[in-house]
Amino acid sequence: MQVDDTKRKLSFLNAGVAQVAILVPDVDRAVEMYWTLFGIGPWHIYTYGKPLVQHMTYHGEPADYRMRVALSYLGPTRIELIQPLEGDSVYADHIADHGYGVHHFGVLVEDMQAALAEAQTAGISMVMDGAGFGADGDGHYAYLDTEDLIGVMIELIERPKGRVAPEQVYPAPEQAGA
Repeated sequence: MQVDDTKRKLSFLNAGVAQVAILVPDVDRAVEMYWTLFGIGPWHIYTYGKPLVQHMTYHGEPADYRMRVALSYLGPTRIELIQPLEGDSVYADHIADHGYGVHHFGVLVEDMQAALAEAQTAGISMVMDGAGFGADGDGHYAYLDTEDLIGVMIELIERPKGRVAPEQVYPAPEQAGA
């Protein structure tokens, strides 16, 4: 039996999937449905783009894309709903090719540069990234070109030490207890 050394090449996969992301046409409708039908929430909603995300690239070039993001948990797994708003992005590409639905699995990394170097060594390139969205200008996400290999993209996530306050929480705290 041959041993597959992919996990050794990509040590950031050893901790497993921390996040499942789904592209949706309307974040507001989606969070309402997830809450009403499944009790998933509360959702913290942000608009990612400049100036919140300070540095963005798409296919190695500076980029200016925007999306609404809603974050919640289903057990220990973070669920991320993404509504693309404008600009060229892996989200717009996916919708054009496949429509809405599951887009990527997110894995947490402590050192983004080391994780990207591991991916590059394994022959997997970064397609899009964004950095500087944390309260202290930290935080970095990077999408790897894995869709043709495994059916979804992998997002590397170096979480910020602290987040900025969400634009909105759904349901509002007084509704969540009702």
